[in-house]
Amino acid sequence: MEKEGEKKSEVYESYVVVHNIAKRHNVGTLARSATAFGVAEMILVGRRDFNAFGSHGSTSHMRFRHFHTLSLARTYLKERDCDICGVEITDNAVPVNAHPFRKSTAFLVGNEGTGLSPKECEMCDFFVYIPQYGGGTASLNVTVAASIVLQHFAVWAGFSERTREGNKFIVADKPALTGRKFCAETAESIAEERKLKKESAANGFFSESGSNENPSNLLDSLFDS
Repeated sequence: MEKEGEKKSEVYESYVVVHNIAKRHNVGTLARSATAFGVAEMILVGRRDFNAFGSHGSTSHMRFRHFHTLSLARTYLKERDCDICGVEITDNAVPVNAHPFRKSTAFLVGNEGTGLSPKECEMCDFFVYIPQYGGGTASLNVTVAASIVLQHFAVWAGFSERTREGNKFIVADKPALTGRKFCAETAESIAEERKLKKESAANGFFSESGSNENPSNLLDSLFDS
């Protein structure tokens, strides 16, 4: 059994599953944290529109995959031999600093106000929570919580630290879009997607600058149909 701090003999991956997040701009800031901590893919379930404000350009370095249901997302992750970890305070949740990880793991983060739903909890293999030591708040912002959990997994998995230059880390060259983003489409999902686009057409999702660019064009640039 490998001890804490030893170089891992296996290669592990982390994923972030985004479902039912109320504040769509949180996905942009989640993408920034995901790139910082070596996440392989961000998986959007249900609506695939979001506001990229706060990502600071990191969405161009992140792989996105979309599913219309949690069950489809779960099937995809299990085909990759991933555990699914809910980030939630439950009766059987383990403190994240105990590093209760066994293999590649997908982290499911809950709604900012209500946390994980019963349906989302059913999808999870285990749960972690973040210990708090001050009495001023009942919980953390979803992006802050995800960042802490992803950093702990990166340490456990033995991810190589990024090279630094001065007081910042070196940003990789912007990758080509071709083949980076994925979306599983069926006739039913296409119909559902059209419905969702109509509902959100006026909301300016994915815009980092507040521009009025067509949300459909922005989505298509991130997902290959």
